[in-house]
Amino acid sequence: MSKISAGITGIHGWVPEYRLTNDELSTMVETTDEWIMQRIGIKERRILKEGATSDMGAEAVKGLLEKTGTKPEEVEVVICATITSDYPFPATANLISDKVGMKNAWSFDISAACSGFLFGLQTAASFIRAGTYKKVVMVGADMMSSITDYTDRTTCPLFGDGAAAVLVEAVDDGFGIIDAILEVDGSGVNHLKMKSGGSLTRPSHETVDGKEHFVYQEGQAVFKVAVSKMADVSVEIMKKNNLNPEDLAWLVPHQANMRIIEAVARRMNIPKEKVMINIEKYGNTTAATIPLCLWEWESQLKKGDNIVLAAFGGGFTWGSIYLKWAYDGNKNND
Repeated sequence: MSKISAGITGIHGWVPEYRLTNDELSTMVETTDEWIMQRIGIKERRILKEGATSDMGAEAVKGLLEKTGTKPEEVEVVICATITSDYPFPATANLISDKVGMKNAWSFDISAACSGFLFGLQTAASFIRAGTYKKVVMVGADMMSSITDYTDRTTCPLFGDGAAAVLVEAVDDGFGIIDAILEVDGSGVNHLKMKSGGSLTRPSHETVDGKEHFVYQEGQAVFKVAVSKMADVSVEIMKKNNLNPEDLAWLVPHQANMRIIEAVARRMNIPKEKVMINIEKYGNTTAATIPLCLWEWESQLKKGDNIVLAAFGGGFTWGSIYLKWAYDGNKNND
C-alpha cells in the first residue's frame, strides 16, 4: 500500500470588524502608540463585540467550505485549537460543527495555547495519512479579549480576536506536511497561564476579585524562552530536512511579538521579505495567528513552496512544521 501524503488544500480566515487601536487603548491604560510599537509591534487588534469563539470559527469554516466547493456533510472530522472555548464543555469544535451543518463529523478541541494550530494540523495530517478519513477541517480560533485584563498595561496591548480554518486532505506525493517537531514543558505553567477557573483553583469571589481569570504572563521569562525554543526547533527541522535558507519560500512564525519574530528569523538566516508578518494589524490571536498569515498570503503561495511554521505558547508548548505547499494559491483565492 502506497503512503498517503496529507496537506492543506484550502484556507479561509475571519476577523471581527471592530479595531481597537493603540490610541484608543491609551485612553484605557497608561500606554502610548510609540511604546507599544517599539516593544511589541502591534498597531491595532480586532475585537469581537458580540458572540463567542465558535461564532468566529464557524464563519471561517463557512468561507473555507464555499471556497473549496466542499459540502458540510462531506467533512468527517473537525478539530478546533483554542484556549477560549465557549464553555468548559462541550467542545467548541462541536458547536462549530453544529453551526455549519457538518452533521457527519466528529469533533474535538485541542488546548496548546499559541502552538495549538501546529498540534492540530499534525493531528489532522495523521488522520489523512492513516487512510481513516478523507476530509478534516482544522480550525484555529481564539477570542483573547474574553480573558484579557484591560487594566493591565503589560498584557492588554498584546491580544486580539480571530479565526482561520484549513481543509486537510490527501495531496500529491511529495507535497503537504513533510515533517513536524512538537514539544512541551509543563514547568512553564509558572510563567504563563490562567491562574484560576480549573480544578486546581476553582472559581470563587476571591479569584474573580483577584483578576485570576485573565491571562497571567511573566513577560521577560516568556520572551527569553520563546526566542530560544522557536528558533531552536525551526533550525532543527531545517537541518533534519536538508533545507538551506535559500530553499525556503516562507517562514510563518506565531505572531506574539515583533522582536521575537525578528530574533527567530535572524537565527534561521531568513530575510524579512520571506517572513509572513501581520502582527501590526491583528495582534496575538493565539491559535489563529499562523493560519491567518497563510490566509492573507494565499494568493502568493505556489505549489511546491517550502514553508516552515513555528510557534511557542503557554504551558510551555512549542514546535515547527515543514510543509511543501500543495496548490497554487491564486487558483483557490477569493
